[in-house]
Amino acid sequence: QVQLVESGGGLVQAGGSLRLSCAASGRDAGRSTMGWFRQAPGKEREFVATITWSYGSTYYADIVKGRFTISRDNAKNTVYLQMNNLKPEDTAVYFCAATPEKFTISGAEYEYWGQGTQVTVSS
Repeated sequence: QVQLVESGGGLVQAGGSLRLSCAASGRDAGRSTMGWFRQAPGKEREFVATITWSYGSTYYADIVKGRFTISRDNAKNTVYLQMNNLKPEDTAVYFCAATPEKFTISGAEYEYWGQGTQVTVSS
């Protein structure tokens, strides 16, 4: 089992930065691939970034590549999403997700989800 709690969302002007945090706990937290997804009003949930827990391999959606960075702190069981050069189209609820012993960018394959944190980017 993995429990996830996101934090760090807020309101920022276009071009600004935010850092999201996801605190993971539970027996499977140390062997899970972690991912960030987002969902804007009226749109489907989309993949943002993912990172493995053991080796730290990463993968990004093209729309955020070069602007967002996913990282982890194993000692704290926490993953981060550093978001730079934010755009209004980045506005969404951002979700942290986990899936043990897998590497995938498909939201359908992630077993555990946090409650989400709102990110709003204004012009």
